[in-house]
Amino acid sequence: MKRLLLVSMFEKISHRLQEIELEFHNKTVTYIPTASLVEDTGDWISLEKMHLQRMGLAVDELDISKSSYETIQQTLQKNDLIYIAGGNTFFLLQELKRTGADRLIAEEVNRGKLYIGESAGAIVTAPDIGYSAAMDDREKAPKLKEDSGLHLIDFFVLPHAGNPAFQEAVEEILRNYASSLDLKVISDRQALFVADGRIEILE
Repeated sequence: MKRLLLVSMFEKISHRLQEIELEFHNKTVTYIPTASLVEDTGDWISLEKMHLQRMGLAVDELDISKSSYETIQQTLQKNDLIYIAGGNTFFLLQELKRTGADRLIAEEVNRGKLYIGESAGAIVTAPDIGYSAAMDDREKAPKLKEDSGLHLIDFFVLPHAGNPAFQEAVEEILRNYASSLDLKVISDRQALFVADGRIEILE
């Protein structure tokens, strides 16, 4: 069964993860911070990893932009969960495609491994990420040739609704795509849990 937890800000919704995955003892998560490498994230990544550790998970960090195909494959296969952090969605997709990690992640998720995607990590699961250009700078991914996403879902996540820093971008995306795409809009205190074709809004 394919399972995804798609969020805007994990720390504000992390309590719901323990309802989805009841037991974290002796479990490991592949934590992919790659989207954040071209953004000014401050201590956000360190705090996020610490938060996962406090929940009982062992964090195995994997920067796909600096890893071989073999390392990515082995890391994804050996760990119990996959977590892709936020940042620039276009840079993230560029590196997923360049390394082949896009196919490897899709394989693991389709086998039933829980995928947690935060912001960019949520957007990239869609059929295409082009709609998010108002939110992220496409120029930070100069080698990205096309915008097709991981195709793990058949809708399009729009994160950060109600967040003043993203208000203009969210409104622009809604104006441009609300009538043509199946947009699922979530605030920083909401998440989408996708399980076996069902979509549930958590908050």
